[in-house]
Amino acid sequence: MDKLLDTIISAIEDKKGKNILCIDLKEVEGSITDAFVVCNAESTTQVAAIADGIEEKVLETLGEKPRRIEGMQNAIWVVVDYMDVMVHIFQTQAREFYRLDELWADAPSTKYGEWENEIKR
Repeated sequence: MDKLLDTIISAIEDKKGKNILCIDLKEVEGSITDAFVVCNAESTTQVAAIADGIEEKVLETLGEKPRRIEGMQNAIWVVVDYMDVMVHIFQTQAREFYRLDELWADAPSTKYGEWENEIKR
């Protein structure tokens, strides 16, 4: 899972995703995945580009395809599901509205890259 996480984080950084947070859910009872990666972007175009970049880089680097990708129609909130890792890519306003980070505030988390307009947890 570490290689998958590293590759996903790298792909997000390549596309200038902001406020990258990895939430470790391995010890959370009833969790549907081992980790959530959450990030945001300023436009729907960038949200879609980040999702595409993740899919391409993970396939190229690890030979894995996502189980499912949801939300590309409007690209306000896109979920890329790799079973062990679920990536949530938000347009900034949607991330602030839904506050997914807060739902898992008790779980250990790691921040990556630069954080602008920090999302409150």
